[in-house]
Amino acid sequence: MEHHATHARTQDITTTRLLGLPGFRVLAAGEVGGELEVLVETDRAVTGCPSCGVVATPHARRATLVRDVPSAGRPVLLVWSKRVWRCAEPACATRTWSETSEEIRPRATLSERARRWACRRVGEHGDTVAGLAGELGVGWGTVWRAVEEHGRPLVEDPDRLEGVSALGVDEHVWQHAGPRRRTQFATGIVDLSPGRPARLLDVVPGRTGKVYEDWISAREQDWRDGIAVAALDPFRGYANALHAALPEATRVLDAFHVVKLGNQVLDEVRRRVQQDQLGHRGHKDDPLFEVRRLLRRGADTLTDKQRARIEAALQAGDPGWEVTIAWHCAQRLRAVYHAPTPAAGRALAEQLLESLPTCPIGEVARLGRTLRSWRGELLAYFATDGASNGPTEAMNLLIEKARRVGHGFKNFGNYRLRLLLLCGVDWHTPLTPRIRGRHPRLMA
Repeated sequence: MEHHATHARTQDITTTRLLGLPGFRVLAAGEVGGELEVLVETDRAVTGCPSCGVVATPHARRATLVRDVPSAGRPVLLVWSKRVWRCAEPACATRTWSETSEEIRPRATLSERARRWACRRVGEHGDTVAGLAGELGVGWGTVWRAVEEHGRPLVEDPDRLEGVSALGVDEHVWQHAGPRRRTQFATGIVDLSPGRPARLLDVVPGRTGKVYEDWISAREQDWRDGIAVAALDPFRGYANALHAALPEATRVLDAFHVVKLGNQVLDEVRRRVQQDQLGHRGHKDDPLFEVRRLLRRGADTLTDKQRARIEAALQAGDPGWEVTIAWHCAQRLRAVYHAPTPAAGRALAEQLLESLPTCPIGEVARLGRTLRSWRGELLAYFATDGASNGPTEAMNLLIEKARRVGHGFKNFGNYRLRLLLLCGVDWHTPLTPRIRGRHPRLMA
């Protein structure tokens, strides 16, 4: 008999530990209709009257139902056998009251643990609010209120913006055009500080230089003084914003977009030559159209067979050598960023800045004038250890994924909170230990 009693107590302790809800113990558990029902009560057997302090006596019990974190793929329903206490002091004005717990709020649908879990799932894992609401069996608003309550303090924490020494910026579409609205853009500001992963600092509506300047100007002067490098795409609005709000920061033009400008010019020249020679757009069997993708690749990545294809196509479809010259200019522009040393890359860039504007091909000359207008930002790449706006572009992919998973957003405030929880908060999740090589600690 004593053995059975000890075994029952051990089971009770083990089950309570598995529940892991502070201040509660498990009375019974069972699977009903595909969900796990757990009957719990608080571990406080004695309490005092909140008014007079006299030790209270039990009066009744009341069942309170709340949803908890799912367990082993099953929804969990907590049945809290809540005690109703009575004051034993006849002169006290307080007669009866129900016990309370910080883990389950009065009239709550979710336990506090489930609310925190829902916020983490939305923020860290990018789950949708509607999906979690269906999984928990509650309304969309119930889950979203939990996300707002637990997530907004993380997003608005001023310490989240500390230690930023490099900025990146780019725009993206957060609402596509519809019958009653135009396409809506937003500007994302990204932390590019070296030595740590890129993270999203904020999202503001609009894609003008003013919204970027206003966001930077709203920061404290000490924070702005700490920004040493600011990477950007060749968009004059963001450059003007940085010049006004961060005059001491080094502005760096993104290498990817510089090379992209060269490839765009190459495509423009190729299309014009095709039209002049053939009188129509490129067709399947036209020489230059056949190698259009090969022309965009780096010459150092081409095989001998691919080089021969390009040479044959240029001989057949480029009698004036215009596409050939544009291709060599694009390759020289790409080679700037593949130079063995920053000094060699800077020397190549300066040569291009001098030669491209004088090219007789109009599109190439225009490219040279464009790059010359960005001379300082272009050459800054070689003085900043190759600062790039690439992580900002990668952040845009995560933003686009979140927008797709959520099937679009209507409220910008909700959109901003979702993105910052997903891309701008460090959740400090510990890594799960590998199972191989572990020794069980509970084996008898």
